[in-house]
Amino acid sequence: MDAAQQEATARARELQRSWYGEPLGALFRRLIDDLGLNQARLAAVLGLSAPMLSQLMSGQRAKIGNPAVVQRVQALQELAGQVSDGSVSAGEAADRMEEIKKSQGGSVLTGTSQTAHTGGAPTVRRVVREIQSLLRSVSAAGDIIDAADSLALTHPELAEFLKVYGAGRTADAVAHYEGHQS
Repeated sequence: MDAAQQEATARARELQRSWYGEPLGALFRRLIDDLGLNQARLAAVLGLSAPMLSQLMSGQRAKIGNPAVVQRVQALQELAGQVSDGSVSAGEAADRMEEIKKSQGGSVLTGTSQTAHTGGAPTVRRVVREIQSLLRSVSAAGDIIDAADSLALTHPELAEFLKVYGAGRTADAVAHYEGHQS
């Protein structure tokens, strides 16, 4: 890899960090490990080609262009957390991955989100991820931060909301959400 390719890859990974909270290679490797997948199976569940997944993981490509794929990534992250904490068994995880694979993404506006699959009230984390997904499908994290900065003086609460949900980590958004419920 020449210097220009290395620079392009570093830039792509930095963009991924700003858009998704971390480089996609690290995120996808964690999903592979936590859910017992291989790259081909992860690509299939996400609805990506294996070469596209490889390009995203290596930093040859920066952005996931399809919002439904981004929502599937978020659903898999949530599922991986449930497997890790023991609230979902490996067998249930396999069934859920099939549901995620078939999902068209969903939206908080249409009520067709992944919450329908669980039969219960949406968790705080799921609500936060839906908000994050919606904001991130509209604009990149850097643009959201720019918009928040322009609102900071006149509308600081709205600016904080945009930064936390549009460009922050899920854990910080969950804490923000829980702190604003009364």
